[in-house]
Amino acid sequence: MTENVSTAHIRQRIGEMLDRVSLRRDEFIIERKGKPMAALVSVERLEQLTRLARQGLRDLLERQQASSLTESGAAALAGEAQNWARHAAKRKSPAKK
Repeated sequence: MTENVSTAHIRQRIGEMLDRVSLRRDEFIIERKGKPMAALVSVERLEQLTRLARQGLRDLLERQQASSLTESGAAALAGEAQNWARHAAKRKSPAKK
């Protein structure tokens, strides 16, 4: 379950939230003045996202020739890999209640 919380809420209840993240696999979007700033997720989830991003980058690199890749092309490729990883993680995550 993903829940939006304020920075003030985090400061007051960090221990409880860490328990929820590690034991129940809850996820939190931390907001400041209503603007999302960061996420609190389990280490396993972070590692999963990192693996997915790397796999996505490898897949994209296989489809493109590295020798013709410009700096701006590399930046675009990195953005595509991030998007691929985010979408892949959403497809593989368990259904939220």
